Amino acid sequence: MRWIGIDPGLRTTGFGVIDVDGQKLTYVASGTIESGDPAKGLPERLGALYAGVKEVLETYCPESAAIEEVFLNVNPRSTLMLGQARGAVIAALVSEKLPVAEYSALRVKQAIVGTGRAAKPQVQEMVKRLLRLNRAPGTDASDALGVAICAAHHAQIPKAITAALAPKLAPKKRSK
Repeated sequence: MRWIGIDPGLRTTGFGVIDVDGQKLTYVASGTIESGDPAKGLPERLGALYAGVKEVLETYCPESAAIEEVFLNVNPRSTLMLGQARGAVIAALVSEKLPVAEYSALRVKQAIVGTGRAAKPQVQEMVKRLLRLNRAPGTDASDALGVAICAAHHAQIPKAITAALAPKLAPKKRSK
């Protein structure tokens, strides 16, 4: 299965694409989508994010998507702007009929590093190791890859539980 992870931001949105085959994770691509000149109006910048995500989706054809949830910032205006950027990204994902999972930054860090208090360099290093990369991607791309890895791991949990319980839940044959 191919996953795309998104780390939304109004200036820079990170994306990361991975293939998942059982426990094997394979790096496909990562990068950033820029919203353009901050002097431009908000609608134009949101449109640039939407178009950039659509282009990435057309290029890499993921089957599922995951996005980082908005965290509450000290500045309400910044939180609102981030929420609008996130909305533009989600609109692009659902316009392609992708299922979208959402994860908090804390949950992503726990899945990747083992602690929700991990610093960005720790996330970068673990993403590098988990995907067997020669060097760590930039912070936005690394965070997006972390979101994709977190989603892939969480998607496998129900399958593992079902597989483990299937023999126990199968109807018992009655003897005559």
